[in-house]
Amino acid sequence: MEGVTVRTMDIEKAAGLLRAGGLVAFPTETVYGLGANAEDAAAVSRTFQAKGRPPNHPLIVHLAGAHQLDDWVADVPETARLLAERFWPGPLTLVLPRSPRVPLEATGGLETVAVRVPDHPVALALLSAFGGGITAPSANRFGSVSPTTAEHVHTELGDRVDLILDGGPSDVGVESTIVDLTGPTPAILRPGGVTREDLEAALGHPLAVPATSSVRVPGQHPSHYAPRARVVLVAADDIPAEADRAREAGHRVGVLLPPSLAPETVTAQAVRPVPASTAAYARGLYGFLRELDHSGCDLILASLPGEEGLGLAIANRLRRAAGPRPSSAPGHHAR
Repeated sequence: MEGVTVRTMDIEKAAGLLRAGGLVAFPTETVYGLGANAEDAAAVSRTFQAKGRPPNHPLIVHLAGAHQLDDWVADVPETARLLAERFWPGPLTLVLPRSPRVPLEATGGLETVAVRVPDHPVALALLSAFGGGITAPSANRFGSVSPTTAEHVHTELGDRVDLILDGGPSDVGVESTIVDLTGPTPAILRPGGVTREDLEAALGHPLAVPATSSVRVPGQHPSHYAPRARVVLVAADDIPAEADRAREAGHRVGVLLPPSLAPETVTAQAVRPVPASTAAYARGLYGFLRELDHSGCDLILASLPGEEGLGLAIANRLRRAAGPRPSSAPGHHAR
């Protein structure tokens, strides 16, 4: 994995800050996380304050390896061990019954805990040096575009974080897949970096991807992963005409241009062609949205990719980005 070399002394400093109740932003293969000692309720609460995140939204506890599962989970089913063996380290989060070691502040008051082992050398070095679990929601203001570089973290959180470890750009670019293992059958509660097809191949049966769930997990807010500009989803072939109509209505239009359209077919303030590869699109998605924001757009047109492979995760993020926003802040998501 490409990235910036992080010195051992920086890792030790970060681990010390976590032990002292501090907040450390660090890279994972998905996005950058805002880390806190998972067993320190005050530090975990500080994470919510730094992000402006509602305290009933559960966090993911990051572990150094699958060997720590039994320390953080009250009852580990064989399905969890199978998936951990197949996909960890990696962008897969498992929802399981929490052990008493996990404070309710970290679970949003739930009796379940979300756990994963990240696949990034800096994250794994930090977890190893720290020795315990680290809660780490995305290192950005709640509801906004997730950070995939250290610079994004600095822009979003500034001095709300005690230290930022720069490990280079995130390799996957969208958050982990969340699988609920607390019910009679596993279900995908958030599509992400591990595809539904890969999970189904490992388990040997289809997996449901419910639109709603009684189990609260990260990323379920109606408006999430959203830039400042309003995102509108349209069919790919309709983008040129929709861009013209929006410009005539006075909007500064940005476009996430699908591969099926040539750039010269669209007139807009900013046009960002998206890669044909869903892996490359996922890796760049949040950066593209930030780019269009920075271009001064107040409206972004996008179309949904096919929902195979990583396309399912991209479509999920675009739908959330286009979701209804708080009426108290027209044109902006909750911050």
